[in-house]
Amino acid sequence: MMNGKWIASTAGLAAALVLAVSPSVRAQQATGKSEAPPMPAMVQPGPEHAVLQHDEGTWDATVEMTMAPGAPPAVSKGVETVRMAGGLFQITDFQSEMMGQPFRGHGVTIWDAAKKKYVSTWIDNMSSGFTHGEATYDAGAKTMSGTMEGPDMTGKIMSVRAVTSWPDRDSRVFTMYMKGPDGKEAPGMTITYKRRK
Repeated sequence: MMNGKWIASTAGLAAALVLAVSPSVRAQQATGKSEAPPMPAMVQPGPEHAVLQHDEGTWDATVEMTMAPGAPPAVSKGVETVRMAGGLFQITDFQSEMMGQPFRGHGVTIWDAAKKKYVSTWIDNMSSGFTHGEATYDAGAKTMSGTMEGPDMTGKIMSVRAVTSWPDRDSRVFTMYMKGPDGKEAPGMTITYKRRK
């Protein structure tokens, strides 16, 4: 059992150690002022984040995929849910069927103040890794345009041009443009979204 003398000496040693390793505590006691560095200002949502916030909600999607030049598009239905986290970044979950198989995708988009661009990542159950994107927003045209790069279903890295437009508050159209064997660009996939009421 510990005696009172041991407890008192241990408490004294602990107090001496705290004061020895914490000069800012002693300075604060002497001057009444803290020497701790000021906390940086917290990031606050701005007008760039409002562009992302606009899409919050549930959207019914019609997916049109062009499998070969000149061929009619394969059409499927899907549902996308969009939410904001802390007002600063957008989280997207997408569900549909693709080529007769269940399709699940997950995306995150942020406003990168250093790049002055919207930066995104995307993963789904039909690719082998992350797809990364960068885009800029044209407020006058209500259009976001940029590029996306990531692995296709075979694992080959591909780069595509992506454009999202908002014809009205409750409609959104996403088009992915791909280059064919001849090097010419053509729409490879178009998703038309309608906001669910």
